[in-house]
Amino acid sequence: MSKSTILNATHRALGAKMVDFGGWDMPLNYGSQIEEHHAVRRDAGMFDVSHMTVVDLRGTGVRPFLRRLVANSVDKLKVSGKALYTCMLNAEGGVIDDLIVYYLDEEFFRIVVNAATRDKDMAWIAAQAVPFGVSLGERRDLAMIAVQGPQARARVLALLSPAARAAAGALGKFAACEGDGLFIARTGYTGEDGFEIMVPGTTAVAFWNRLREGGVAPAGLGARDTLRLEAGMNLYGQDMDETVTPYEAGLAWTVALDADRDFTGRAVLEAQRDAGVPRQLVGLVLDDKGVLRHGQKVLTAQGEGEILSGTYSPTLGKAIAFARVPAGDPGAVRVDIRGRELPVRVVKYPFVRDGRACPGI
Repeated sequence: MSKSTILNATHRALGAKMVDFGGWDMPLNYGSQIEEHHAVRRDAGMFDVSHMTVVDLRGTGVRPFLRRLVANSVDKLKVSGKALYTCMLNAEGGVIDDLIVYYLDEEFFRIVVNAATRDKDMAWIAAQAVPFGVSLGERRDLAMIAVQGPQARARVLALLSPAARAAAGALGKFAACEGDGLFIARTGYTGEDGFEIMVPGTTAVAFWNRLREGGVAPAGLGARDTLRLEAGMNLYGQDMDETVTPYEAGLAWTVALDADRDFTGRAVLEAQRDAGVPRQLVGLVLDDKGVLRHGQKVLTAQGEGEILSGTYSPTLGKAIAFARVPAGDPGAVRVDIRGRELPVRVVKYPFVRDGRACPGI
């Protein structure tokens, strides 16, 4: 049986089409997925992301533990509230999950991991934490609402007290603060500015309704997926998994090979850095009619690859995709769509930034 967030009845009252997502009963859309997408790109939209797992890590050994656990360097986190995107790897360098780490103080860090990977993540983290004496506290009492779009911050700030408004308004990107009983982070998964807000479950419905009354449009998983792909953001389980390293997933920027730090999977990443990766992640654009979908065969000068994430881009009006293909110059690339080989362009992603096509798209 699917699990439900505290906002489940609210979604249903709004007429949402509900689907199973990683074992959770979640809204796919509330009507027009494309209208929800455009609302986020042009104004402000909000998503229930309460299915994500929030875990508080406490103890004197938290920083040393995280230096071992993740591929990016938590030594970058020195100011309370600062956040870091990173991957947690297995011994083979494969991605167990991607996550955000928040630094609150030297004995208190907070992490947010994906919903579908919750059980394996918690088991892995708990086992790795034992030698460091770190305690794990899963925050099931919190809901999470992401408010995204060019007007998102203004819409949220208008609902806060003067003190909380000042603190949240001063946040730089990838930073968080607390105010009015909320944990407000300037992060997101759409390529737009905005906040991801952790809210006590007891007040989540009221806060959602206040946002809606303030002009923020509810949006579902469908729009969230097209938005994140336009923004060039990976989806765990589709664009990367435990058989894929960060280098093969286009996430080299999340790897910090600090001279004095040994993290799980480091040896494999160093070998790939030195020898080169066998596979690469590329962005594709289809200028002809058609839709790029997961699993379609990609034909390159170096051999065959496949589409990972693919969709129709509402902002661009054409199909876009991530594909994993053999390393090297791909040459003229084609995609097999139902037996027809259609030419596609290899492009640098993100595909969309600030609501419009990136150069070369």
